[in-house]
Amino acid sequence: MKILSFFMAIMAILTLTGCSSNYVMQTKTGEMVITKGKPEMDKSTGLLIYKDTDGNKHEINRDQVKQIIEK
Repeated sequence: MKILSFFMAIMAILTLTGCSSNYVMQTKTGEMVITKGKPEMDKSTGLLIYKDTDGNKHEINRDQVKQIIEK
């Protein structure tokens, strides 16, 4: 039973770690923005919502973003 609990704990840690990838957004002005986690599109406003590396929430117009790459 201890082995099963240990295995489940390891799987949970690996799953949580995999969800927290950083991304790099390149704007049309050439600025590179590193995000904590994948930016999400707000369909009602057309804005991309993301957190910076310090965990602060930001929004940017989708039209200003050239590309998003997983780091």
